[in-house]
Amino acid sequence: MEKILIIDDNNDICLLLERFLTKQGYKTASVQRGDDGLVLLRKESFELVICDFKLPDIDGLEMLRRIKVMHPTTAVIIITGYSDVRVAVQTVKHGAYDYVTKPLYPDEILYTIKGALERRGQSLSQAKTVTPTAVPVVKSSTVKATSGKSSLTPDGKRFIFGKSRAAEQLQKHIDLIAPTDMSVIITGETGTGKEFVANAIHLKSKRADKPFVAIDCGALGKELAGSELFGHVKGSFTGAMSDKAGSFEYANGGTIFLDEIGNLSYDNQIKLLRVLQERKIRRIGSNQDIPVDVRIIVATNEDLREAVRQGKFREDIYHRIAEFEMHLSPLRERKADVMIFAEHFLESANQQLEKDILGFEEEAKEKLKEYYWHGNLRELQNVVKRAVLLTQGDYIEADVLPQEIISPQYLTAEDTGASAIQINYDPARPGVPVFSQSAANLKSVSENAERAAILKVLEKTGYNKTKAAEVLNIDRKTLYNKLKAYDIHL
Repeated sequence: MEKILIIDDNNDICLLLERFLTKQGYKTASVQRGDDGLVLLRKESFELVICDFKLPDIDGLEMLRRIKVMHPTTAVIIITGYSDVRVAVQTVKHGAYDYVTKPLYPDEILYTIKGALERRGQSLSQAKTVTPTAVPVVKSSTVKATSGKSSLTPDGKRFIFGKSRAAEQLQKHIDLIAPTDMSVIITGETGTGKEFVANAIHLKSKRADKPFVAIDCGALGKELAGSELFGHVKGSFTGAMSDKAGSFEYANGGTIFLDEIGNLSYDNQIKLLRVLQERKIRRIGSNQDIPVDVRIIVATNEDLREAVRQGKFREDIYHRIAEFEMHLSPLRERKADVMIFAEHFLESANQQLEKDILGFEEEAKEKLKEYYWHGNLRELQNVVKRAVLLTQGDYIEADVLPQEIISPQYLTAEDTGASAIQINYDPARPGVPVFSQSAANLKSVSENAERAAILKVLEKTGYNKTKAAEVLNIDRKTLYNKLKAYDIHL
């Protein structure tokens, strides 16, 4: 019987989830504080943890990190009352299977739990590290035809390409670089599909029948990273109860994908350089070299050249991995691709939620195409899944989309001040604009522009608040005050 731990400061939610999941055949336990959950996790293992993002003692991201350090194979689902896609992106980036907003719907949470446990089982059976792909894939037999290009994987799954010029150029680059053994750097904002592209390169390469191992370097602590990448021998450090192979060993013969490589510590950068130079690894605590044959693909949402100039990233490593660079454009610059991906995510959500939504109403399509898409493909996936859940008819209408998509209230960095002002029209006087008092307020426009600028810098710095404060030329305390004032949850 699979065991599930529920961590939520709301006792009613704990009781409801325990009763519901017990009826579904799971063994459950619940606590209301993060520390109590960690104590319980030290005593016994759970296949799945459902954790509230806002706990009285520890925030969700810190809980996620600690759980993954203690039990790397435990699946984690984050739940919260705050519907913020940036938090969703961060939790998934740090190893969560999914992010579910309150109120919780029984069918949705049950399907999410089943999906998390199924992925965990696949990961254990394959004995390799897996992180969620930026573009989830579904069985090809269940997918309707779309106007975008696609390719099939050996196990019958499908990757979707768009039809924009950027998408066509991307596919040409993948076809060009895949057959070689050249190292690749993939750059782009969070959620643009960097792991998807890395996997597509692997599947078109001569190594396609060998492992593809994906590692999120941003989720690895300094102590954990060396063991995760290179393995360790029993007794090499506290908690090393047995020998452990690292990700480079698991990927032998295949491809290893290092996401957010700029977050690797200096010590681990040196170890990585040795792998690049000699194609050998050495487990922590061992004096024996192990030869490995792996292709290395890395990804980052920061400027590695600037990191090299600042001494934060080794120049010799950069030149060894930068044999070919690919940049992924943000979704807002690929308007022609929005509905292709939206329809793909619709099919995926239909399958997960056991619904049969046929498509999108025209107004909903226009709203989706006009939106700025801070979280790119990940944000679009979350929006479509939510809309499928809320839709009662055959087509998704605009009113089931999030409010920020229906009525955007803030500026993007590229917009002018006028675009932040909401303009309505008086039915009695066609063509005569009516400005709301709050929208026409200059202070409101200025605040909206500042909020958008902060969000953009946070995205560019991988939500690193220290780096963001430096870029914005303000101190951390000022940044925290502005995050609170503008209701930005990280």
